[in-house]
Amino acid sequence: MSLNKKVKTALDETRLLILGAQVLFGFQLNGVFQEAFASLSLPTRLVDCAGQALMTLAIGLLIAPSMQHRLVENGEDTTRIHRVTSLFAGLALLPFGISLGLSIYIVFHHLYGTPVALIAGTVFCVLAGLFWYAMEFILKRSIGIKPMQEEEKPTPLPTKVDQMLTEARVIIPGGQALLGFQLTVTLTRAFEQLPEHAKLLHIAALCCVALAVILLMTPAALHRITFMGEDTQSFFKMGSWFVIVAPVPLALGIAGDLYVATSKASDSATLGIVLALGGLAVLAGLWYVLPIAIRTSDRGR
Repeated sequence: MSLNKKVKTALDETRLLILGAQVLFGFQLNGVFQEAFASLSLPTRLVDCAGQALMTLAIGLLIAPSMQHRLVENGEDTTRIHRVTSLFAGLALLPFGISLGLSIYIVFHHLYGTPVALIAGTVFCVLAGLFWYAMEFILKRSIGIKPMQEEEKPTPLPTKVDQMLTEARVIIPGGQALLGFQLTVTLTRAFEQLPEHAKLLHIAALCCVALAVILLMTPAALHRITFMGEDTQSFFKMGSWFVIVAPVPLALGIAGDLYVATSKASDSATLGIVLALGGLAVLAGLWYVLPIAIRTSDRGR
């Protein structure tokens, strides 16, 4: 398999993973505003906060390779970006699996009590670890697959355009999940009971995510309406900039609603601020600081 095909396949696999993250993250945020959530014990509500933080990390890790492909490699397919995409996808499965177990715990705790919830949450965490890590390592050792060295060649423009559009599709599910939650939750009674500053922050976060979704959809509109589906260098540059800029409001929107959901779930504005700022720092670090640092280092060499 050529290097171009390998990178495209890795991006497609990342898109599948983030679709799963989209559903779970939406449940965790939306669940805070359901009527039954208030009846949960404080430790159980804190479990939901932990799940939100872990899913933020997972989403950050899944989007990070796309940002490195844009900012470091300028859309070129390299063995480094192929390794990075595989590495970050593997790392993202760890917080994803733990967060899945925590969400299962919350549901079973509400329905059947703590003992059953502990068993169910643990079982699903273990199953995720077995199917996502243990089985892969066992098969890799038994089959003896070794990575093949691929010769790096200039990436054809149509391939670069295709991968840029794929990366937009990798990023946009995180925005879709959050935007759906943001729009729906404003109609709940729990939202009406929020402090005024929390409502305003939620609306600001909603606007940020809506902007991110608009920016991420723009390359496809440009490609179809302006360029009539033709792959040109000017379209590639324009589309790449939209993909690079869009995660800025997305990160702000995620951080804003982390504060709103966490402070509501834990009855602690302090914890909300800590998780929101921590989440923003992680996303900014993975999506911008790290790629820019790698790019600067490469130029220095």
